[in-house]
Amino acid sequence: MELHQLRCFVAAAEHLHFGRAAQHLQMLPSALGRQIRLLEEDLGTRLFARTTRAVSLTEDGTTLLRDARAILARVEAVESNLRNRSRAGAARRLRVGAIDSAAAGLLPPLLRDFRAGHPEVAVQLLEDKTVRLLPKILTGALDLAFVRPPDRPDKRLEFRPLLQETAIVAFPQRHALATRKSITLADIADEPMLVPDRRSRPHSHDLTIKLFEQAGLMPRIVQVADEKQTIIHLVATKLGVAIVPRWTTRMAVSGVRFVPLRPKQSGPVGRLPLAAAWLRGSRDPARDAILSVLEARLRSYAREA
Repeated sequence: MELHQLRCFVAAAEHLHFGRAAQHLQMLPSALGRQIRLLEEDLGTRLFARTTRAVSLTEDGTTLLRDARAILARVEAVESNLRNRSRAGAARRLRVGAIDSAAAGLLPPLLRDFRAGHPEVAVQLLEDKTVRLLPKILTGALDLAFVRPPDRPDKRLEFRPLLQETAIVAFPQRHALATRKSITLADIADEPMLVPDRRSRPHSHDLTIKLFEQAGLMPRIVQVADEKQTIIHLVATKLGVAIVPRWTTRMAVSGVRFVPLRPKQSGPVGRLPLAAAWLRGSRDPARDAILSVLEARLRSYAREA
């Protein structure tokens, strides 16, 4: 079992589409398929159930995906630590991860305010999904991450709730509802909906489902996509509309208009939680310093969420 095979397997497992996985890895689909077959032969088990229409993980595949992510994250951490140790006299650094909406809405003002008081700290940024960021904290590849808090948090991690992001609706620019000041779920009940994949973005996926359930409606889902940026681009092509966090408006995409959503009831159903996460019991002056800035300015940051 080789690291390259594990990287191929993880990409195929996350995309569940060999063509897209191969494109992500910048390799031919046939080469990707060969690496997967070699891995299955080496392990003596099938990792994928393939039909003419779909690809899914077997039970052994699901187990390997969890372990492979941890292995690759640990390898990345070892490589990163060795590279950093070889840089004599390197500046103090803080490795920060963030989901896409936090990277677009929270990090710009937070880093501006942090650097004003701590110019000696070099901040390294990584944008990714929650399911990929949390293992990087455990392996030491990240010092801090801004994530969606999981339903069953790992006890090795410390989570600090920060704010709730407001839901808005993304429309094609010339859509009949795009000029409204606000809309309700009833207004989009018959619209084709674009939603994130629940396996990689459970909070964002459930946001759409629960909002419709609260209104006594059923969403007409026409497309599932892994990346929020992809969803917004699909909206621009008039494939459908999407319910997204308000900070998504910071992602500059032409041909899209964002309209505030008025949920049937007020409360957490129409919002997405954001939390800071770090390794429980660890000591890091740079991390503590940026958390102090965040706590002092959180109310002003949250106004835009």
